Amino acid sequence: MVSLVPSPRASSESDDRAQWYARELDWATAGTSPVRLLTGLRFDVLELPVAVGHAALRRVGRTGPVALAGQRMRLLVAAGSADELPGLLDWLEWGGIALDLSALGVGGHITAPVPPGGAPGSPGTAVWLRPPGSRQEVETSLPAVGGLGNRGGDAPDLVRLVDAAATECHRAKLAHARTRLWTHRPTGQPFAFS
Repeated sequence: MVSLVPSPRASSESDDRAQWYARELDWATAGTSPVRLLTGLRFDVLELPVAVGHAALRRVGRTGPVALAGQRMRLLVAAGSADELPGLLDWLEWGGIALDLSALGVGGHITAPVPPGGAPGSPGTAVWLRPPGSRQEVETSLPAVGGLGNRGGDAPDLVRLVDAAATECHRAKLAHARTRLWTHRPTGQPFAFS
């Protein structure tokens, strides 16, 4: 029989994690097992597959904090950015194309990664690839569109980040389709030449 009551140690680790986010970054949390960070208050999140995210990060370089959870990468962006994503994709001419790219804003949440320097936990535990800095610098490091909290040249550009993420999502989709085409083509059928 599996116990649904968290062990005292797990509960203590969850409490410590929630307290760290509240104390160090002033971020709202919910729940205890797992602790969740609430989106739409201090930041929003762009979520995409890990491999695609790594390719996008190579193209863009500087971004805000980046977390990994299982096979998904979560890029923290300025609060309000999730609402802008559909219009931004349309403006960048990605509208109407199915991409494995989503945004979490007001009312959403992500699993809180292990705080920097903490024990990594079990496989699949959310971790920071690029951890947040101090409370004073974290919000100015979040990619933003001008007028959404972008503080001049300090914050990375949300438009470039979304364009790179959309491009890499589309490339991955095309590569997958190409692989399926080659693995499912008929064999033994001669090519017709004229």
